[in-house]
Amino acid sequence: MFIETETTPNPATLKFMPGRPVMGDDGTRDFASPEDAEISPLAEMLFALGDVSGVFFGKDFVSVTAAPGVHWADLKPQVVAVLLDHFVTKTPLFKPGATGGNGIAVPPEDDGGIEIEDDPADADIVAQIKELLDTRVRPAVAGDGGDIRYRGFKEGVVFLQMQGACSGCPSSTATLKHGIEGLLKHYVPEVVEVRAA
Repeated sequence: MFIETETTPNPATLKFMPGRPVMGDDGTRDFASPEDAEISPLAEMLFALGDVSGVFFGKDFVSVTAAPGVHWADLKPQVVAVLLDHFVTKTPLFKPGATGGNGIAVPPEDDGGIEIEDDPADADIVAQIKELLDTRVRPAVAGDGGDIRYRGFKEGVVFLQMQGACSGCPSSTATLKHGIEGLLKHYVPEVVEVRAA
């Protein structure tokens, strides 16, 4: 088995592609701490390396964020070894019971991010925003080793949360303000601003 690696716009994060599905079509999962990782043997093993500050599971990749001051030259071989062991032994991605009993659903994230309740009168606008995020934005940020979560729409403002390599990336503010905001304003005139949630 061969695991490809790619750099991301976030210099602290590398994207690892095992050549097979990680989350598949079950969404994504972001782990910001060892405590978050307790439901996943793979995430636990990566945090156990001691030099990891974040793990993100995408459709067909795993993004790993190195702790401040850690050099990828030292950490990368250890991460590859953990990933190889996991995928070769076909260890489940999540512990039994952590997925609601069916083994398929993605466990809910309690990430403490803000959630804005959408006004039912804005249902058509919200549907357009989500469609654009799913078809235009998410594939691009997944290519960089991350994801974006919709958090709400209120009074013309779209609230989004960056995840994986995109969280904490030096260019994430520019991505939100110039890339995503411009796209949403162009296609959905009711959008006046995009903010990080």
